[in-house]
Amino acid sequence: MLAKSTTTTMLPVTDVERAARFYADQLGLHERAVAADGSRIFDTGNGNAIGLLPADPGAQSGRTTLSFEVSDIRGEMRELERRGVAFADYDLPGLRTVDHIAELGNEKAAWFSDTEGNILCIHEVAG
Repeated sequence: MLAKSTTTTMLPVTDVERAARFYADQLGLHERAVAADGSRIFDTGNGNAIGLLPADPGAQSGRTTLSFEVSDIRGEMRELERRGVAFADYDLPGLRTVDHIAELGNEKAAWFSDTEGNILCIHEVAG
């Protein structure tokens, strides 16, 4: 049953209005609805969504909370940077970025944070 469900990933945000502007303006996502609890829901394609859930400061996990699969990571990065998104760089054991991109087996990945401190990723799987 659940294997065919669409999903809404709920992300904790301290300032819902600020976060909603980021997801609309910087990420280019379409706002689907505002829920009764004040959560703002954004379409991410194929019926899936992101929900921006009002939360206390510090509710973010400090780890990647969501990853968008893209077909052209470099093209997506250029577009996101044009919209004001800043990508992170890492030089850790097992994770090193070059020009903001890490190569992980058959994947390339790049990370950035939203206005609330949630860590997001875009990744491309080699065909």
